[in-house]
Amino acid sequence: MSSKVSLLNRITHYVVNRKGKQMRPMFVFLIAKMTNNGEVNDRTYRGASVIELIHTATLVHDDVVDESNKRRGFFSINALWKNKIAVLVGDYLLSKGLLLSIDNEDFDLLKIISVAVREMSEGELLQIEKARKLDITEEVYYEIIRQKTATLIAACCAMGAKSVNASKEEVEVMRKFGELIGMAFQIKDDLFDYGSEKIGKPTGIDIKEQKMTLPLIYALNNCSSKEKSWIINSIKNHNTNKKRVKELIDFVKTKGGLDYAVSKMKEYQQEALQILQKYPETPFKESLVLMVNYVIDRKK
Repeated sequence: MSSKVSLLNRITHYVVNRKGKQMRPMFVFLIAKMTNNGEVNDRTYRGASVIELIHTATLVHDDVVDESNKRRGFFSINALWKNKIAVLVGDYLLSKGLLLSIDNEDFDLLKIISVAVREMSEGELLQIEKARKLDITEEVYYEIIRQKTATLIAACCAMGAKSVNASKEEVEVMRKFGELIGMAFQIKDDLFDYGSEKIGKPTGIDIKEQKMTLPLIYALNNCSSKEKSWIINSIKNHNTNKKRVKELIDFVKTKGGLDYAVSKMKEYQQEALQILQKYPETPFKESLVLMVNYVIDRKK
């Protein structure tokens, strides 16, 4: 990540020292090992590095888009160095990731990650488009989270298998496995907004940003027209009123929105675990089972 530009070096040093859980590179390594008798190679390392670089680039850009001043409990790049620099740093990280693949002629890995980046952009834009009208169906919601979140975890798993030259069919099965985990991961994130756990982020943020999440969609589809008007009015015109947001959160809970979202999340989890069942018992498979369960049980 080093560069001749000292400002860039200062910022990338800041980024590297505040890395997150690094869950995505872990998926690359574990899938590679599970599908290749415990062996990884240089391509696996490069694949994991590309994923982390590009994931970090998208986070830096996300913080600019969301006007967020905090990331993983620390100040975001845009909070410390302003938006212009943050956008350029995100571009730099993205190009570093892509060049790592090109310089080593990992074109098959580059294709996987490039498709994921395209889908992530589409997912975010679809969410913005739908938020304006608040007319999201459950199907559209799944499409948004598939593109926005699941596609990158799917790319990690496909990349892990591809890096050790697994068959086309196996790469596709691993991609599907990652997609299922990603879907469960995002639903879990949506549940955090309802504050059932004491977590690092305040509740009601999604409502404030007019994001339609699964608990809310379920409540909207299962209430009277009078209640529906109240919900839409609350989101459109009172989304910064703490009391009103709390009333809305309580309403969604009463209507069973949270229970419904939890059941859907567990369906995705079970489907992902089923895919793993076909593989022999190894420490890598065991770790993947732990990671699938962690996605559901995590507290932040």
